[in-house]
Amino acid sequence: MSASLPVTIEDIEAAGRRISGHVIATPLVASASLSKLCGVPVSLKLEHHQSTGSFKLRGATNAVLSLTTEERARGVIAASTGNHGRALAHAAKAEGAVATICMSQLVPTNKVTEIRRLGADVRIFGNSQDEAQEEVERLVAERGLVMVPPFDHPAIVAGQGTLGLEIATQMPDVAMVLVPISGGGLAAGVAAAIKARRPAVRVVGLTMERGAAMKASLAAGKPVLIEEQPSLADSLGGGIGLDNRVTFQMCRELLDDIILLTEAEIAAGMRHSYRQEREIVEGAAAVGIAALLAGKIKDIGGPIAVILSGRNVDMDLHLSVMNGETDPFREGVA
Repeated sequence: MSASLPVTIEDIEAAGRRISGHVIATPLVASASLSKLCGVPVSLKLEHHQSTGSFKLRGATNAVLSLTTEERARGVIAASTGNHGRALAHAAKAEGAVATICMSQLVPTNKVTEIRRLGADVRIFGNSQDEAQEEVERLVAERGLVMVPPFDHPAIVAGQGTLGLEIATQMPDVAMVLVPISGGGLAAGVAAAIKARRPAVRVVGLTMERGAAMKASLAAGKPVLIEEQPSLADSLGGGIGLDNRVTFQMCRELLDDIILLTEAEIAAGMRHSYRQEREIVEGAAAVGIAALLAGKIKDIGGPIAVILSGRNVDMDLHLSVMNGETDPFREGVA
């Protein structure tokens, strides 16, 4: 692993000490059904059990606690597809700071409502994460707010990396980690932590076919713009930023692969999580299970850890998927 990476194992360990007591160390539980399917032990990292319903609380808490008193007093701001906004609103409120969250019109209503409940100033702007980010930058310039990006920030990546430290401790013989990927904050942090502790472990990113920004950027050799589209994995939407400074480099150097899932495969992952594992997760959290069910994970050499990243799904949408819907966003349906 390159010594020049923007986030190191020391940064992640420091984040772990900083956020201790503010987030929970989530369980890693064996899945009998997936272990039988794969022929190796498969365990699920229940990160959706965090108080805000997703892993995002780790990075947001680390970022807020890393700010000076003066910076917190100015207020924090971020663009979000929902889960980062909820986590940042929660972390800011706990420290007496005001959060402003900018989201596109694609963000599900249930996520917007919860962020407002936490006292954040919510701005709905544009039809993509990139357009919401434009509003963030305008308000930073106009009001002097402190930007806390959803993924491309060392403190965010270090906070998310604490999840990887937990997996390495909970499953010392882990051979592969399956991690949802969007902008790369979670994947970069987990990969940095896992490979620092267990260099031979394969870390594989999973995302939807519709708008796989990091996959397209890595293929192009640089950050690129992609069209954001509605998906069951809405939390994985959005670009990685053309001026990406942290996660593109880390994902390029640390990830072993990125695998794409269809909407039908993601729906199958959600159904398996509910029916077999008794866990309610959003589409973005089901991509690891989906990849295993679809037979898309190759060269399985040992125990697998699958990260279930969030539970903040619209329950009417969840019900429709449980009842057999495979693509509620296809033309003419949504």
